[in-house]
Amino acid sequence: MSERLTGKVALITGAARGQGRSHALRLAREGADIIAVDLCENIEVNEYPLANPEDLAETARLVKDLGRRVVTRQADVRERGALIEAVDTAVAELGGLDIVVANAGICPLGANVPPRAFVDAVSVDLVGVINTVDAAFAHLRAGAAIVATGSVAGLLPGGADNPQNGPGGAGYGHAKRGVARFVHDLALQLAPHSIRVNAVHPTNVNTGMLQSAPMYRIFRPDLENPTREDAEPAFPAMNPMPVGYVEPSDISDAVAFLVSDEARYVTGLQLKVDAGALLAATTSGAPG
Repeated sequence: MSERLTGKVALITGAARGQGRSHALRLAREGADIIAVDLCENIEVNEYPLANPEDLAETARLVKDLGRRVVTRQADVRERGALIEAVDTAVAELGGLDIVVANAGICPLGANVPPRAFVDAVSVDLVGVINTVDAAFAHLRAGAAIVATGSVAGLLPGGADNPQNGPGGAGYGHAKRGVARFVHDLALQLAPHSIRVNAVHPTNVNTGMLQSAPMYRIFRPDLENPTREDAEPAFPAMNPMPVGYVEPSDISDAVAFLVSDEARYVTGLQLKVDAGALLAATTSGAPG
């Protein structure tokens, strides 16, 4: 690794596992110290289990093994005051903040989940991004970089608004569309201050969100209780490239570029890491 982030401090939400842990480790390998934030509790409407305190501790251990400093905080991105307090104390400990990766997310899929799932998905996946930026804002200076995790579901025509996906899927699609718009408009406001704002929009990513019972049922609605083995052949359906999903490290590569000085004039970008999924929708005549 080039250690192109040496001397920088990165805040990452949803850092206990999945994409968040991958981002933490990639940025640490590039030289950054890490503020790792995660709820470390389940959310009732979200059927698959979320990360736990042991997962967050493991992220911290792995970052330390790379020779970087790390501060962990258990905080809910839906709670702005608690998140601000967590970020303030962590920044005081590490001495600054240069990078924000607003990554925490849930996807409470299923036609039988309650309407509350719409609100919870929006609260975590969109309001949580806004709260993360708000918590970091006072600490950011010229040269800082913000990256939000969107989704190809927020860019595809119709997003995730399929009755089969239920209110949680609708909330997920709404939130990810909101993330794309928030990034665009915030980037315009912060550009004169040399603070950059970008989004990464993945296709399926090989994490606990994808590898879960509710997601398997979405991909195999013909089966009552599909397994991973049942769902795997269906995963590539949305991707023109012959893959069912990308790995968390593929998204981390994009994040590492966007927060580096190599992207110092890149802002307002909606970076798709989607194996061509949006191209296929556009080619079929849908708006891009």
